[in-house]
Amino acid sequence: MSLKDKSVVVTGANRGIGQALVVTDAAQVEAAARTVESADILINNAGIAMYDDLSDRAALERHLSVNVFGTYAVTQAFLPLLVQSQGAIVNILSVTALAAMPIIPAYSISKAAAFSLSQSLRALLASRGVRVHAVLAGPVDTDMSRDLDIPKASPQSVAQGIFDGVGKGEEEIFPDAMSASMAQSWRGGVVKALEGQFAMLVGAEPMLS
Repeated sequence: MSLKDKSVVVTGANRGIGQALVVTDAAQVEAAARTVESADILINNAGIAMYDDLSDRAALERHLSVNVFGTYAVTQAFLPLLVQSQGAIVNILSVTALAAMPIIPAYSISKAAAFSLSQSLRALLASRGVRVHAVLAGPVDTDMSRDLDIPKASPQSVAQGIFDGVGKGEEEIFPDAMSASMAQSWRGGVVKALEGQFAMLVGAEPMLS
Protein backbone atom coordinates (compact mmCIF):
# COMPACT_ATOMS: atom_id res chain seq x y z
CA MET A 1 0.00 0.00 0.00
CA SER A 2 1.46 3.34 -1.05
CA LEU A 3 0.99 6.12 1.51
CA LYS A 4 1.63 8.93 -0.95
CA ASP A 5 -1.21 11.48 -1.06
CA LYS A 6 -3.29 9.47 1.41
CA SER A 7 -5.79 11.05 3.81
CA VAL A 8 -4.84 9.95 7.34
CA VAL A 9 -6.98 10.44 10.46
CA VAL A 10 -5.16 10.07 13.80
CA THR A 11 -6.80 10.01 17.23
CA GLY A 12 -4.91 11.02 20.37
CA ALA A 13 -2.46 13.08 18.33
CA ASN A 14 -1.55 15.69 20.95
CA ARG A 15 1.56 13.95 22.30
CA GLY A 16 3.90 10.96 22.02
CA ILE A 17 3.42 8.59 19.09
CA GLY A 18 0.29 10.39 17.88
CA GLN A 19 2.08 13.70 17.64
CA ALA A 20 4.95 12.08 15.76
CA LEU A 21 2.54 10.32 13.41
CA VAL A 22 0.49 13.36 12.47
CA VAL A 23 3.20 16.08 12.62
CA THR A 24 0.71 18.93 12.93
CA ASP A 25 -0.88 21.11 15.58
CA ALA A 26 -4.07 20.71 17.60
CA ALA A 27 -5.96 23.39 15.68
CA GLN A 28 -5.39 21.60 12.38
CA VAL A 29 -6.52 18.30 13.88
CA GLU A 30 -9.73 19.85 15.23
CA ALA A 31 -10.46 21.52 11.91
CA ALA A 32 -9.92 18.26 10.03
CA ALA A 33 -12.24 16.37 12.39
CA ARG A 34 -15.07 18.77 11.58
CA THR A 35 -14.65 18.59 7.83
CA VAL A 36 -13.44 15.06 7.05
CA GLU A 37 -14.94 13.99 3.76
CA SER A 38 -12.57 11.14 2.94
CA ALA A 39 -10.23 8.87 4.86
CA ASP A 40 -7.72 6.37 3.52
CA ILE A 41 -6.14 5.44 6.86
CA LEU A 42 -7.57 5.64 10.37
CA ILE A 43 -4.98 5.44 13.15
CA ASN A 44 -6.58 4.65 16.51
CA ASN A 45 -3.90 5.98 18.83
CA ALA A 46 -5.89 7.52 21.69
CA GLY A 47 -5.46 5.59 24.92
CA ILE A 48 -4.75 5.71 28.63
CA ALA A 49 -2.38 3.78 30.90
CA MET A 50 -2.45 3.91 34.69
CA TYR A 51 -0.69 1.91 37.34
CA ASP A 52 -3.07 -0.34 39.30
CA ASP A 53 -3.33 -3.73 41.00
CA LEU A 54 -6.81 -4.76 39.77
CA SER A 55 -8.32 -3.91 43.16
CA ASP A 56 -10.34 -1.04 41.67
CA ARG A 57 -12.98 -2.05 39.16
CA ALA A 58 -13.39 1.57 38.08
CA ALA A 59 -9.79 1.65 36.84
CA LEU A 60 -10.36 -1.43 34.70
CA GLU A 61 -13.61 -0.02 33.33
CA ARG A 62 -11.86 3.25 32.48
CA HIS A 63 -9.17 1.45 30.49
CA LEU A 64 -11.72 -0.65 28.64
CA SER A 65 -13.86 2.42 27.93
CA VAL A 66 -11.02 4.35 26.28
CA ASN A 67 -8.76 1.66 24.87
CA VAL A 68 -11.41 -0.76 23.61
CA PHE A 69 -14.80 0.95 23.27
CA GLY A 70 -13.20 4.22 22.19
CA THR A 71 -11.34 2.40 19.41
CA TYR A 72 -14.54 0.60 18.45
CA ALA A 73 -16.60 3.82 18.35
CA VAL A 74 -14.09 5.76 16.23
CA THR A 75 -13.74 2.82 13.85
CA GLN A 76 -17.48 2.57 13.35
CA ALA A 77 -17.75 6.33 12.79
CA PHE A 78 -15.13 6.31 10.02
CA LEU A 79 -15.94 2.90 8.54
CA PRO A 80 -18.15 4.16 5.68
CA LEU A 81 -15.32 6.42 4.48
CA LEU A 82 -12.78 3.60 4.80
CA VAL A 83 -14.97 1.22 2.83
CA GLN A 84 -15.38 3.87 0.16
CA SER A 85 -11.62 4.41 -0.10
CA GLN A 86 -10.74 0.72 0.35
CA GLY A 87 -8.58 1.97 3.17
CA ALA A 88 -6.92 0.74 6.33
CA ILE A 89 -7.38 0.79 10.09
CA VAL A 90 -4.25 0.97 12.24
CA ASN A 91 -4.79 0.20 15.92
CA ILE A 92 -1.91 1.27 18.18
CA LEU A 93 -1.59 -1.50 20.74
CA SER A 94 1.31 -2.86 22.79
CA VAL A 95 3.27 -6.02 23.41
CA THR A 96 1.26 -6.16 26.65
CA ALA A 97 -1.59 -7.36 24.44
CA LEU A 98 0.38 -10.60 24.13
CA ALA A 99 1.75 -10.86 27.68
CA ALA A 100 0.37 -8.83 30.57
CA MET A 101 2.66 -6.46 32.45
CA PRO A 102 1.61 -6.94 36.10
CA ILE A 103 2.31 -3.34 37.13
CA ILE A 104 -0.26 -2.12 34.59
CA PRO A 105 -2.73 -5.03 34.44
CA ALA A 106 -5.83 -3.01 33.51
CA TYR A 107 -3.95 -1.49 30.59
CA SER A 108 -2.68 -4.92 29.55
CA ILE A 109 -6.19 -6.38 29.68
CA SER A 110 -7.57 -3.55 27.59
CA LYS A 111 -4.85 -3.90 24.97
CA ALA A 112 -5.43 -7.66 24.78
CA ALA A 113 -9.12 -6.96 24.17
CA ALA A 114 -8.26 -4.32 21.57
CA PHE A 115 -6.02 -6.85 19.82
CA SER A 116 -8.89 -9.33 19.67
CA LEU A 117 -11.08 -6.51 18.32
CA SER A 118 -8.45 -5.87 15.65
CA GLN A 119 -8.33 -9.54 14.64
CA SER A 120 -12.12 -9.71 14.48
CA LEU A 121 -12.41 -6.55 12.40
CA ARG A 122 -9.67 -7.84 10.08
CA ALA A 123 -11.66 -10.96 9.27
CA LEU A 124 -15.03 -9.23 9.07
CA LEU A 125 -13.91 -6.28 6.92
CA ALA A 126 -11.67 -8.14 4.49
CA SER A 127 -14.52 -8.72 2.05
CA ARG A 128 -15.28 -4.98 2.11
CA GLY A 129 -11.73 -4.08 1.12
CA VAL A 130 -10.62 -2.62 4.47
CA ARG A 131 -7.31 -3.78 5.93
CA VAL A 132 -6.69 -3.86 9.69
CA HIS A 133 -3.21 -3.50 11.18
CA ALA A 134 -2.34 -4.07 14.84
CA VAL A 135 0.74 -2.22 16.10
CA LEU A 136 2.43 -4.25 18.84
CA ALA A 137 4.91 -1.75 20.19
CA GLY A 138 7.40 -2.15 22.98
CA PRO A 139 8.13 0.62 25.51
CA VAL A 140 8.04 4.06 23.89
CA ASP A 141 9.41 7.26 25.39
CA THR A 142 6.09 8.99 26.08
CA ASP A 143 4.30 10.38 29.13
CA MET A 144 2.63 7.00 29.64
CA SER A 145 5.93 5.24 30.26
CA ARG A 146 7.80 8.08 31.90
CA ASP A 147 8.20 6.26 35.24
CA LEU A 148 9.38 2.96 33.75
CA ASP A 149 13.14 2.60 34.14
CA ILE A 150 13.66 0.55 30.98
CA PRO A 151 15.01 1.21 27.46
CA LYS A 152 12.45 3.02 25.30
CA ALA A 153 12.14 3.78 21.62
CA SER A 154 11.54 7.34 20.45
CA PRO A 155 8.04 8.25 19.24
CA GLN A 156 9.52 9.38 15.92
CA SER A 157 11.23 6.04 15.24
CA VAL A 158 8.08 4.13 16.20
CA ALA A 159 5.96 6.35 13.94
CA GLN A 160 8.32 5.58 11.04
CA GLY A 161 8.13 1.88 11.84
CA ILE A 162 4.34 2.04 11.77
CA PHE A 163 4.21 3.73 8.38
CA ASP A 164 6.78 1.27 7.03
CA GLY A 165 4.66 -1.64 8.27
CA VAL A 166 1.48 -0.26 6.75
CA GLY A 167 3.29 0.30 3.46
CA LYS A 168 4.45 -3.33 3.48
CA GLY A 169 0.97 -4.60 4.31
CA GLU A 170 2.02 -6.21 7.61
CA GLU A 171 -1.02 -7.30 9.62
CA GLU A 172 0.94 -7.11 12.87
CA ILE A 173 3.47 -4.30 12.97
CA PHE A 174 6.43 -4.52 15.35
CA PRO A 175 7.81 -0.96 15.05
CA ASP A 176 10.76 -0.91 17.46
CA ALA A 177 13.82 -2.96 18.31
CA MET A 178 12.27 -4.66 21.35
CA SER A 179 9.07 -5.74 19.62
CA ALA A 180 10.79 -6.53 16.31
CA SER A 181 12.67 -9.34 18.03
CA MET A 182 9.33 -11.19 18.30
CA ALA A 183 8.10 -10.58 14.78
CA GLN A 184 9.39 -13.68 13.04
CA SER A 185 8.25 -16.12 15.73
CA TRP A 186 4.83 -14.46 15.88
CA ARG A 187 4.19 -14.55 12.15
CA GLY A 188 5.17 -18.21 11.94
CA GLY A 189 3.50 -19.23 15.18
CA VAL A 190 0.44 -21.30 16.00
CA VAL A 191 -1.63 -18.33 17.20
CA LYS A 192 -1.30 -16.54 13.87
CA ALA A 193 -2.12 -19.75 12.04
CA LEU A 194 -5.21 -20.23 14.20
CA GLU A 195 -6.36 -16.68 13.41
CA GLY A 196 -6.22 -17.53 9.73
CA GLN A 197 -8.23 -20.71 10.24
CA PHE A 198 -10.90 -18.87 12.21
CA ALA A 199 -11.09 -16.11 9.59
CA MET A 200 -12.16 -18.66 7.00
CA LEU A 201 -15.36 -19.22 8.99
CA VAL A 202 -16.65 -15.74 8.14
CA GLY A 203 -19.63 -16.15 5.86
CA ALA A 204 -19.86 -19.88 6.44
CA GLU A 205 -23.11 -21.49 7.53
CA PRO A 206 -23.23 -22.02 11.31
CA MET A 207 -22.75 -25.59 12.41
CA LEU A 208 -25.61 -27.15 14.35
CA SER A 209 -24.78 -29.60 17.10
